[in-house]
Amino acid sequence: MSSSIALPGVLSSPSSSYSSSLTSQQYDIFLGFRGEDTRNGFTSHLYYALDQNGINTYKDDVELRRGEEISPALLKAIEGSKISIVVFSENYASSTWCLDELLKILERKESKQQKVLPVYYKVDPSIVRHQKNSFENALAKHEDKFKDDAKVQRWKTALKQAANLSGFHLKINEDEYEFIQKIVQDVSTSLPNRFDLYVAENPVGIQSHVNYVIKTLLCIEENDKRMIGIFGSGGIGKTTIAKEMYNLIAKKFKGRCFLADVRESSKQNQGRLGQLQEKILSNILRKPLRVDDDHQGMELIRKRLCHKKILLVLDDVDHLDQLKKLCGTCDWFGSGSRIIVTTRDKSLLTKHSVSLNYPMTEMDHDEALQLFTQHAFKSDKPIDGFEDLIEDALRYARGLPLALKVVGSNLYGEDRNYWQSELEKYKTIPDKNIDDILKISYDGLDYFARKIFLDIACFFKGDKKEYITKILESCGFYPDAGIKRLNDKCLITIDEDDQLGMHDLL
Repeated sequence: MSSSIALPGVLSSPSSSYSSSLTSQQYDIFLGFRGEDTRNGFTSHLYYALDQNGINTYKDDVELRRGEEISPALLKAIEGSKISIVVFSENYASSTWCLDELLKILERKESKQQKVLPVYYKVDPSIVRHQKNSFENALAKHEDKFKDDAKVQRWKTALKQAANLSGFHLKINEDEYEFIQKIVQDVSTSLPNRFDLYVAENPVGIQSHVNYVIKTLLCIEENDKRMIGIFGSGGIGKTTIAKEMYNLIAKKFKGRCFLADVRESSKQNQGRLGQLQEKILSNILRKPLRVDDDHQGMELIRKRLCHKKILLVLDDVDHLDQLKKLCGTCDWFGSGSRIIVTTRDKSLLTKHSVSLNYPMTEMDHDEALQLFTQHAFKSDKPIDGFEDLIEDALRYARGLPLALKVVGSNLYGEDRNYWQSELEKYKTIPDKNIDDILKISYDGLDYFARKIFLDIACFFKGDKKEYITKILESCGFYPDAGIKRLNDKCLITIDEDDQLGMHDLL
C-alpha cells in the first residue's frame, strides 16, 4: 500500500478460502474502509468478529497503486455482497479510491436494493453529511488536483446520501468491543438465516413439540450449559424436530453445528469418529482443523470450545462411544451452550447422564389426517369419495409420520381400485421404505432380545409384563433385561397398567 493513497481493499475471509475464485463467491458483507486509518485496528477487529459469527466478509488488504482503476474483483465483490459496511474515519475522504468505491456501493444500493450500513469511527456523522473539517479539506484538494468539479460534486452527494442512512457512531473513549458486537448483531438480524436446514415439505404437527422443548428444556435465555435428548422410534420425527429447533435458535450462538446421521457416518468410518470431530470443530470455529485420531479430537473439542457458546446437534446417535467422543460433558463447552441428541435408544441418554429428555409420540388423528392428505392429494383437503380408504390408511400408519408420508405419496394420483389393492397389500407386505427404517432398531438387538421381540409381536401384545416375564423366564430368555432393552429402543411400550404394546408396523 503506498503511503499517499490508502484504499479499502478486498481479501476473502478465512471462512471463504475454500474458493479462490471471486467471480463464483457470494458474500454476506463487503467491508469498505480507509486502510491507513483503521486496517490494523478497528476494521480488523470488526472483520474478525463478523467472521467468527459465520458472516462471510469481503475485506481488501491488497495494495493498489496510484492511477489504477478500481479492480474488476472489487467491483464483483460489491455486486456479490448482500450488505456493504462503510467505515467513515477522519481521513476517509482523502482517498479517491474510497470515494469511487462509495459511488459503486450506492449505485448497487439503488439498482439492487442492497443494504448500506455506515459506521462512523470517531468522526461525527454531521461532518460526513456536510463535508466539514478533514472531509472539507480533502475534497478541496481533490478539486485542485483533478480540475473536475462534476466528479467532486458526485463524491459530495454520495457522502451526504450515505450519512443520511441509519448507521453506528463510535465516539471517542467508547468501548470498541461492545460497539462491534452491536454491529454484528444488527448484521446477523438483517441477513437471511444462512444456517437454515431443510426441515420437511409439509411440516405438520411439529410446532407443539418444538415450542415445548425450546421453552421447557433448552431455555436458551439461561446462561447455564445443557445437554438434552430427544428419543423415539424410527420415523417418528426426531430429526425433523431437531432441524426446526436448530433453524429457530442457531443465531443465538457463537458457533453451531448440526451433525446429521451420526449412526450411519460412524458405521461408514468403521466406528472411528475423527472425521465427525473434524466437522464439529470446522463448523463451529469456521476454519478447517485436522484430527488424527479420536482421542486427539476429544482434546481439541474440549480445549478449543470450552469458552465458546455453541449449539451442537448430534442426530441419530446409536452408541455410547459417540456421545463420549463427540460431546463429552457440558464442561467441554462455554456458558450458554446447548447440546441436542436424537436417538432411538433412551438408555444411551441415561448412561451419558442426560437428564433433560423428550419422548416423541405418534401424531393424533387430526395431525395424521392433515399430513397424509398433503402427501396423498397434494392439498389440504382430500378428494370426495376416498373417506373410507383414508381412514384405512390412517389405521395402518397409526400416527407414524414416516408411514403417513410414504403411504400417502405412493397413493397420490391413483384411483380407488388402486388404493384398495395397495392398502390390502400393506397388511401382509410392508412398504420397503418404511420397513427398512423400522428394522434398524431390530437389527441392533442381541439374540435373546430379538427372540423376546418376536414372541411379544406374535403372542403377547397387550398382556401384562409380569405374565410375559414368567413365560419367557421358563424359556431361558432373560426377560427382565430383554424387555427393558426393547422399551429403551422404543420397540415396545409399557403403559401405566403394566401392559406391553407395540406399533402395528413393527
